[in-house]
Formats: sequence, structure tokens, C-alpha cells
Amino acid sequence: MNRLILKYPYPVTAIILLIFAWVVAQRLARGVEGIIPLAVAALVVWLLGTFVFIYFWPQITVGGFQRAILKRGFGGGPVPVNTLYAVPERSSQSALSGSLMAVGTDDVVYVGGWLDLKAGPSVLHVPEMAGRYYSVQFTDPTSGANVAYVGKRTTGTGAGAFLLCEQKWTGSVPGGMPRIEMPHHSALVIGRVFAADDDDRHVAYALAKQIQLTPLDNESRRPG
Repeated sequence: MNRLILKYPYPVTAIILLIFAWVVAQRLARGVEGIIPLAVAALVVWLLGTFVFIYFWPQITVGGFQRAILKRGFGGGPVPVNTLYAVPERSSQSALSGSLMAVGTDDVVYVGGWLDLKAGPSVLHVPEMAGRYYSVQFTDPTSGANVAYVGKRTTGTGAGAFLLCEQKWTGSVPGGMPRIEMPHHSALVIGRVFAADDDDRHVAYALAKQIQLTPLDNESRRPG
């Protein structure tokens, strides 16, 4: 339903307004007193609907991303939990296939995935960006708020590894690795790597593919 509304916002809105106008016209045909119950009902629905929209909309939206990522992915098939996928196409090209990144901008390479820390912490690995703009944001599925960022404006552009864990996790952080706490055990992960032009896009895509998640338990087995 959400995808239908986002894809056809004006026709859907027009249909809803036409139905409402028809109901009002039917009520008015019975006399002015017939509109009073409708007005009261509309007020109650508006008040309750506003509360429900504000409270639940972030969960519905981010939850929709979760289902889409794990079931369809970004054009290359389903993306498993704790796996990041770099989207090779531009956002405008992705729109033709109805990709989740269809509403983005064309001057970045997007990376996306779903983080789940129930089985334990994960480590975010980023390559040397050499001054290039990039960012990796973590969105809380409960509030819809972006709770953490890794990237040029927050952590610089050097190669690095960042521990991702729940706030209640009490284990030791290996090697002085920066610790990033998630309010809950899961998060929507969206990354962006700047691409100046068509030639640079190949470089940006190669870098984006190196932004990866690995279980903390695997760190001891990674090559030095």
C-alpha cells in the first residue's frame, strides 16, 4: 500500500477526495442535520489519525525498507542481514525498476543493508577514501531517527573499522576500535560515496563495494 501511494500520490489523493465529496453530497441531500454526524466523525478520525501517523509512520516506513531489502534488495536480489550492497546504477536509472534508491541523487553511489545485532556486535569496515565525501548512516527502526554516522564529516576519510553494538553490550572493544552504540538491536544502513562524473563513478563504485559489515567474532581471523 505504501508503494502504491508513493508511486501514484496524485491519483490516490484525487480518488480519496472524490469519495469524500460524494459522501458529503449524499449527506447534504438529506438536509443540513445529516452533515453533523459526519463532521464529528471526521474530526475524531482526524485527531486519531494524526496521532497514529506521527507515532507509527517512522516504524511503517523503516519497516518497509527492511522487508524490501531482505526480500527484493536493490536490483541484485535479496540482501541478507548484516550484508551491505553497493548499487551500480544511478538513482534515475534505478527508478525504472522501482528500486528503493529511486528517490536519491545521481552524484553518489548508494550502499544499503539491514543491521541486526541480536547475535552479537558487528564491525563496519570502510576503505581509504582519500578526501572523497562519503557517509554511512544508521537509522533506528523504532523512531525513524538517524542515530549515528560514519563518514567524512564525522570520522574523516581514512580507512577504518567501527564496532557496532547494542547499548547493553559489555564486551571489550578490540584494538581501540571506535564503539558505536545502537538504541535497539537493529538499524537501517544507508551509505553514500560521491562520484564526480562517469569516469569517477567506476572508482566510487569500487570503493562503495569495500564498505562492508563483518561479525566481531571474525576479526581475529582477518588478515593483518
